[in-house]
Amino acid sequence: MASLSKKMNIFERYLSLWVALCMGLGILIGKSLPQLTASMQQMEFGTGSQINIPIAILIWLMIYPMMLKIDFASLKAVGKNPKGLFVTLFVNWLVKPFSMAFLGWLFLKVLFLPFLTPEIANQYWAGLIILAAAPCTAMVFVWSYLAGGDAAYTLVQVSVNDLIMLVAFAPLVRFLVSGTSGLEVPFQVLLYSVLIFVVIPLILGAVSRQYIIKSKGQKWFNEKFLSAFHPVTILALLATLVLIFAFQAENIIGRWFHVFLIAIPILIQVYFNAGLAYGLMRILKVPYKVAAPGALIGASNFFELAVATSIALYGAGSGAALATVVGVLVEVPAMLSVCSVCVKTKGWFPKGA
Repeated sequence: MASLSKKMNIFERYLSLWVALCMGLGILIGKSLPQLTASMQQMEFGTGSQINIPIAILIWLMIYPMMLKIDFASLKAVGKNPKGLFVTLFVNWLVKPFSMAFLGWLFLKVLFLPFLTPEIANQYWAGLIILAAAPCTAMVFVWSYLAGGDAAYTLVQVSVNDLIMLVAFAPLVRFLVSGTSGLEVPFQVLLYSVLIFVVIPLILGAVSRQYIIKSKGQKWFNEKFLSAFHPVTILALLATLVLIFAFQAENIIGRWFHVFLIAIPILIQVYFNAGLAYGLMRILKVPYKVAAPGALIGASNFFELAVATSIALYGAGSGAALATVVGVLVEVPAMLSVCSVCVKTKGWFPKGA
């Protein structure tokens, strides 16, 4: 674990601490400056859209750099080792959302129900489902690097997952949330969320990537342009958390114990999916440099999209939004531990590329 920490900058190494501090700062702002917080919360893209303008801008700053990294030409490389991609897609789309729906029901609707009201349990449950239905965050590139994964294959896995997300995320969320939690999911709002937070950044990322590489070269693009966005992405994430927790200050102060309760099924989900993907990769004798990123992608969540969708559907002060934000807090230390396990078990896998 120490070797992993040495490769990370101060923001990455202590990201869980910064997240916790931003949560506290957000609550402080929400309680001490209620009028300012209310004014910012009412800034939406149209009446009733539930898409907050300041948060949307910050989320764009997180998503756009990830879209810049997608090289559509690299998709053809999947033919060299399709088994790793098949395992990743199986875990992400056929296991992960449904297992999270089950874990959410088990913990929030059964085991923890004495501590929750049925209404808030449904909102937390919906947030967990939205989180699980949005696999693979930009941080996967960091996790794959730390675990010694194949960068090109990681890019292929991320690219294919994002393309599937364009068509699968909205109907999957609608089906699971409406079918399990009983909450109504406006399909139009979901489509707007995918359009604003996936389609448009994906197009902009592809166009700007092609233009910059053509004019400046691949090396300048990777070493100068992409690297310049890394601190922006982290700062945008932290600023987003400040706003979200400011909007949820009243709820969080009275529900601090709920954060702990929500974290339990998320942690179980992370380790279950990572272990399932990693185990299947070993059974299928997939090379380690493909297996490690596959396990990490299977365990991670596209929390930028999940937070945006939960806010768009239920509002920034909702229980669903809180559940997706708890996912950010839990995922960073959990993924570091998954990286550590992968590195220590590298010898389980064939060495071939």
